[in-house]
Amino acid sequence: MSKYKNDRAFTDYVHQKLALPLIYKPIDWQKVQLRRDYAKYIDMTDGIDYIFRKDNQIKTVQERFRESKYQEFSDFTIRYRRDENKIEDRQESEYYKMKAHYFTYGIIDASKSEVKSASDFLKFAIIDLQKVYQKLDSEDIIISDNNQNKCRIIDNARIECPVKYNPDGSSSFFPIDISFLVKLWGDDMLIAQKGFL
Repeated sequence: MSKYKNDRAFTDYVHQKLALPLIYKPIDWQKVQLRRDYAKYIDMTDGIDYIFRKDNQIKTVQERFRESKYQEFSDFTIRYRRDENKIEDRQESEYYKMKAHYFTYGIIDASKSEVKSASDFLKFAIIDLQKVYQKLDSEDIIISDNNQNKCRIIDNARIECPVKYNPDGSSSFFPIDISFLVKLWGDDMLIAQKGFL
């Protein structure tokens, strides 16, 4: 099975077996069933994995889940570029197309190979991406290819996020420290969380 199919199977399993009952049900977000072709289209064009409804409001969501070995990290990651892709219009990754309102990021209590034994999240957060987009637009969050390993707060007012490169050269990404978002701009940067603060 290809790496993509393995990753997709892992994400789909965690979404169905853990995220729906443990993250979304307690906050009363109800999943909207989409036609497969439409779901694929909004994923590819707008970076939206799922749509939920609460009190007649629509919630568009991007999801990313990690295995337990990532539990020490306090950030979530956004894919940035795929400069090695031979198709030019695929070199800009999710950062450039993402229109989801929220980002659900979770770390499960098992390894990826043992995902079926997972019973909970060690950490999760639903980040309000609309507020993150505003901070990126105003340069309160700065993406910097600065050879750093982690985000840092600068001038007690902004977050500098490093560009990181996957070892296989497939893509780059940048982390945003969840605790820094709350420290600088308050709890309303998050809808819900466990273990990050």
